[in-house]
Formats: sequence, structure tokens, C-alpha cells
Amino acid sequence: MARIVMKFGGTSVGDIERIKNVAQLVKKEVDAGNEVAVVVSAMSGETNKLVDYCRQIAPMHDAREYDAVVATGEQVTIGLLALALQELGVNARSWCGWQIPIRTDDAHGKARILDIDTTLMLERMAQGQVPVIAGFQGIGPDNRITTLGRGGSDTSAVAMAAALKADLCDIYTDVDGVYTTDPRIVPKARKLHKITYEEMLESASLGAKVLQTRSVEMAMKHRVRLQVRSTFAPDTPGTLVCDEDEIVEKELVSGIAYSRDEAKITLVKVADRPGVAASIFGPLTAGNINVDMIVQNVSDDGKATDLTFTVAKGDLQRAVKLLEDNKESLGFQSLMADSNVVKISVIGVGMRSHAGVAQTMFQALADKSINIQVISTSEIKVSVLIAEDYTELALRALHTAYGLDAA
Repeated sequence: MARIVMKFGGTSVGDIERIKNVAQLVKKEVDAGNEVAVVVSAMSGETNKLVDYCRQIAPMHDAREYDAVVATGEQVTIGLLALALQELGVNARSWCGWQIPIRTDDAHGKARILDIDTTLMLERMAQGQVPVIAGFQGIGPDNRITTLGRGGSDTSAVAMAAALKADLCDIYTDVDGVYTTDPRIVPKARKLHKITYEEMLESASLGAKVLQTRSVEMAMKHRVRLQVRSTFAPDTPGTLVCDEDEIVEKELVSGIAYSRDEAKITLVKVADRPGVAASIFGPLTAGNINVDMIVQNVSDDGKATDLTFTVAKGDLQRAVKLLEDNKESLGFQSLMADSNVVKISVIGVGMRSHAGVAQTMFQALADKSINIQVISTSEIKVSVLIAEDYTELALRALHTAYGLDAA
């Protein structure tokens, strides 16, 4: 008998028929003799609707009341799924985050989990009960409902799996696993049977939408074995996210990710003196604007530098205003902004022991006459910034160059 946490996303519980289908999948695991806990998201579209209600009432809303509203989507789903399971003869009961309780900090709208008390839940599970848990929510230090941020149900599921010491955490979604790249753009993309935590974390942070970044971080920290599976093709093997030791043959490159949520800012002729970078990025940090790729070059006159960096596309206008407002103290001549860019990244733990990965990338892009604007690297990834118009061409060229095309 195994202890399994099954997590179902919004599309999986999108309507009554789909909730009934999820109930059948849960019953199948129970009938197999497994101990099961279920974590669910709100029905697809519900959270967006609730967020919109808050914005209509109060554009600058109180974050605590916002959480009280948006957390109700999951509460509806857990009740309906518990009812569906009971109709199938499964002993099931719904649990809100505060009932467990899932303790979080007080950062409403983006709370972080501090502790989960599973004492009562384990007692109920030992008696054969299936807990149906509301994802995305917890309870703060002041006993108010908190939410974990968009995609937070993935984090809830991994946290519950860690707290329950589950053997496996199955993430059911509308895709049947993790692919080498986006199959909608590259038809020859193939599904991976296994991927390391590190590779999945890089993929998630670099634009892959399969799993929320925080959920992968938590899985890696607590060594929770994750499996990405399709709700609509449950008999199809998914992708296992696991420790590097579980993967015998590590591929040089496991996947290629891309992010359109990038914007480039270049400060021309910045004074070349100690501390200037700190003075530039200080106001951005204070404005809660995250800076990603950075490159610095000596200007053509040799007396100043040009500084280029990227921010999230949604932060571009705010970043430009902050920098322009501080132009005199920062001492740059002019500012250029470009939102027509995309970040392409090749990822693989095999890079640690193989040379030439970056060269293959640069050559493949050069062969397609694609200009590289910015480069950044880490131990298991190489990222480049290119014009957004070349996204599809670059992904296909790189996928072929690294031998990832399906046979």
C-alpha cells in the first residue's frame, strides 16, 4: 500500500462531469488499496472571475479581504468532489486550509507555508477516509485566510505530500507530461519519462507552465517525487520529477524553454565609476522590480559604459519611470526600452560534464541569421535574448541541433 497525494488543476475540475471523472480516478487508487489525499484547484475560470469582482469593487483592494474572496473558488470544488466521491461509496471529507491547519506567513496574496499539522488528517486517513483539500489557501498568524499566489495549488499539493510523508505526488493536468519544448510550436517535441528537480526548476522559472516554480523548489527541498499526468488520459505514463540519482542516462540537454515575459532596457553612457551599478539597481529593488539578465559594455568613447538588463514585461513602464526620475543622480545619457524580445534557454544537467553546449546554441542561431542580444549562463543552462519575431524559428532550430527531435 502506498500513500499518494493526487492534485487536480482547474481544467481537470472545470465542470460537474469533469469532477465526476476525477472522483472515478480517486476511487481507482482507493480500490487499489492506496492511502489517498486529494488537493484541488478552483474550477477553471473561477479565480479570474473572483479577482475581477475584487477589482471592480476596489481597484486598490485590501489584500486580506481579497484573499477571503478568491479562496472561495477552491472551497466550492472540495465540497463538490467530496460529494462525488461519497456518491461512489468512497468515505471522503472536504478540508479548507484553516481546518488542517496550513499555517502561513502574513503576506496576503503570495503567502508562504510555514507549517502543516497533519495529526488529525492522518488519524482520519488511517480510518479509511479520503481528505479532499483546498489548494492555494492557508491561515495566517492573525487567523485570517491567506492565499499562496497564482498556481499555488501545486505548492499546496507538494507541501501536503511532504507533511504526510507521501510516496508520490501526482499532479494531474491537461497535458500528459513534461516535453522537451512546447509541442504547440515544435511538433517534433517529445515527452520526457524522467526529469531532475534542477532541470524542472529551471524550466519552470524560465517560462514552462507545467508546474509552479515554488512547488518544484519545495519538492526538491523535501525530496518529494512528483509525477505530471493527464486527467484526460490517465492510463498514459506521465513524467517523473525526481532526484538526479534516479536517472541513469542523463541527456546533455533535456529541454528548451522560452519566456515571452521579457523586456530589455539599455542605459547609454553610464558614468564608469565604482558603485554605479548599485545606484542603478537600488531604486528597482526598492520598487520590487526583479532584474534578470545583465550585460555591461564599454561605450565607444571608452569613458563610460552601456548597461543592458531585462525585467518582466509587466514591470517595464514602472522601471523606465523609476530610472528616468533618477536620471540626473544616476548619470546616464539616454535610455532605450524594447519589449519585442524573448528569452530562449537550453537546460540539462549533462552540461556539467560536457563542453560545447553554448557553442552549439550560438552556431544554430547563427545558421538561421538570428542575432543574440544578451547571454547568461548557469551550471545547467544557457539563456539568450533574441527578437521575439524569431521565437518559433529559434526553438525548432535548437531542438534539432541538440538531437531532441522525436523519431
